[in-house]
Amino acid sequence: MSDHRQIAANLARVRAAIAQAETQAGRPHGSVRLLAVSKTKSISDIRAALAVGQHDFGENYLQEALAKIEQLKGEKIRWHFIGSIQSNKARDIAARFDWLHSLASLSIAERINRLRPEALSPLNVCIQINIDQEQSKSGCRPEQAYILADEIARLPRLKLRGLMAIPKPSADPQQQYKTFTELHTLFEQMQARHTNFDTLSAGMSGDFEQAIKAGATLIRIGTAIFGIRR
Repeated sequence: MSDHRQIAANLARVRAAIAQAETQAGRPHGSVRLLAVSKTKSISDIRAALAVGQHDFGENYLQEALAKIEQLKGEKIRWHFIGSIQSNKARDIAARFDWLHSLASLSIAERINRLRPEALSPLNVCIQINIDQEQSKSGCRPEQAYILADEIARLPRLKLRGLMAIPKPSADPQQQYKTFTELHTLFEQMQARHTNFDTLSAGMSGDFEQAIKAGATLIRIGTAIFGIRR
């Protein structure tokens, strides 16, 4: 099977698994959005996914992403930045992306707000939560998210959409579900305080079923679509 046909087949399997997880969770089909994580993947791979209806793509590495965005200019793609943010990346993130999932500080939020071009609609942003409070991971502590969200909501060039988290890896479905449930509880509490707060970005190739069961609205899948990174 060619790489393009393999990607199409993988996407079909992932979509079927999402639909099954939605059904098992008692949720309507289409309630979970699929973000294809295309970091390190080729333009050809992205085009293969695009050809079968995938329009949301996530990138971690800015320079790689900018090259792809330029080469795929004119395609119906929504670009999501999901990597770590340094202040020197803020201008390009503000100008070239539709979504930012990894916002975790007010200073970066204010900088991106200043740099978002007026010709573009406000940048959709999610606050990254360090749900397991790991020193090796970015993100704000859950209890800090309320104040940060209130501050971001005042920035006119940003549109606060929800939360993102990358839990500690676990092969135990019960532990996965427990962590995602804690995240969803925080999400619901914050949703009551903010309009347009509709996105819980949680779940990857190894745990997305439990994320959907717990209430995730967007899952980030790379390996299960594009294969193991080479």
